[in-house]
Amino acid sequence: MLSRRSLLKGAALAGSAALVPACRRHRPFSGYAFVANRDGQAIAAVDLSLFAVTRYIRIDGAPTAVVADPPRQRVYALTPENGLIHEIRADRLALGRTLSVARSAVSMRLSPDGERIYAVCRDPRRLVAVSLAGFRVEWSTPIAEDPMDLDIAPTGSHAAISFGKAGAIQLVDLVARRASPPETISSEVGILRFAGDSRRVENLLVGDVSGRMLQALQVPSGRLIAKLPLGLRPQHFCFNADGGQLFITGEGMDAVVIAYPYYTPQVGETVLAGRSPGAMAASATLLFVANAKSGDISIFNIESRRLVGVAPAGNNPSFITITPDDQYALVLDQDSGDIAVLWIPVIARHLGRPAPLYNIIPVGSRPVAAAVLPV
Repeated sequence: MLSRRSLLKGAALAGSAALVPACRRHRPFSGYAFVANRDGQAIAAVDLSLFAVTRYIRIDGAPTAVVADPPRQRVYALTPENGLIHEIRADRLALGRTLSVARSAVSMRLSPDGERIYAVCRDPRRLVAVSLAGFRVEWSTPIAEDPMDLDIAPTGSHAAISFGKAGAIQLVDLVARRASPPETISSEVGILRFAGDSRRVENLLVGDVSGRMLQALQVPSGRLIAKLPLGLRPQHFCFNADGGQLFITGEGMDAVVIAYPYYTPQVGETVLAGRSPGAMAASATLLFVANAKSGDISIFNIESRRLVGVAPAGNNPSFITITPDDQYALVLDQDSGDIAVLWIPVIARHLGRPAPLYNIIPVGSRPVAAAVLPV
């Protein structure tokens, strides 16, 4: 009997063979996808010109997040259970320095200027600023509760932290290095994101999980702007390229909710997706939505909001990222330990048909996150 991976691999090879003339005209992407293998306690360096793992880089702990730093040719991985940030050198595909930021951490974000990593920690409860120039803790400030999520304003002026079942959020002034008092806005909050760009920050968008709403707050005052009913638990956010549309998925509806976050935020429309839509990523023109229960990817045209294709993606697609050149969508399957590769330019040629699967790459045990670094 053939395994699901073998069947997908066969489909990918057949699809690739059909696209050989186009492939010959295509310039391969020069760079790596660095994949966090949570159970394997390693970072897999995938050469995206060869579509193969070049090296497994062992680290101390189970990584759950990776961020790329192209100017320094570094990648940073977070292992929450021991509160360590690990530096990966892209020039050597090897572990560099390791920094302890806490006894346990939750998540991290790269600052908009690329000069710092901000990590939000559980033990002790604090926000930590790590200077990447010296790879050291620059400063930290206490936070109110056990953190759930973290985001950094596009201007670099503020951080926002959510506190899950405490139902509160907290803003941190990153210039003054001071946290504002927490504000309770619901009985359970989850994901949050700033809406804006490097010139302005207008709104903080917060997923009100218990209320099945999107709350919008003004920054830095924290004043409530809007409460928008969604019909689902907001668990995943994804912006389009210019930030003018926010796509929302979550438990309670097999659909994607589209909101417009600027000025007075509003919900635009709801479009049906696959079964249990979750993680998302957007290219310049397409939205990719992972459907965990059906093991595939729904692909929407962002302008028309129409479904243009469905691609197979393994057993449990749970993370998607787009390469910087907008050529490939990389889909991580944490159950089968693969990356499914979708070639974006040819998807439009397959309207109304299954989208071609370009390649399948085995990467390790329970891949949960990835960052792409051009070299």
